[in-house]
Amino acid sequence: MSTLGAFTLAVLMTASGIAHFALPAYFRTLVPAWLPAPGALVVATGLANIVAGTLLLAPGSRPAGGWLATALIATYLTSHVNALHQAHPSQLRFLDRPTGVAARLLVNIAYLAWAVLVAQHG
Repeated sequence: MSTLGAFTLAVLMTASGIAHFALPAYFRTLVPAWLPAPGALVVATGLANIVAGTLLLAPGSRPAGGWLATALIATYLTSHVNALHQAHPSQLRFLDRPTGVAARLLVNIAYLAWAVLVAQHG
């Protein structure tokens, strides 16, 4: 994986982590109802995203950052699968309808593959 690919993933992870703190109410809505303490989960995953992004910036820590990003993105798939289960065609927002949620799920699977490539090839 190129340095540019790793750097871009670092920016994505860091921006996502910052967004967890800038828009906590939105991110709490992504936490499945059956998981406890959505506010704490948003804070923890926000911090973990920032750590992953930081680790991805330095070549020596890039594999660790890549594996952390992989673990986080894999964990986020739970949210997308849960949303797919709850999606209904009558939802107002496209991204909340079955087709939109399926698209979100596919994009996150691509992110997962990207993170694995960065982890494996630094």
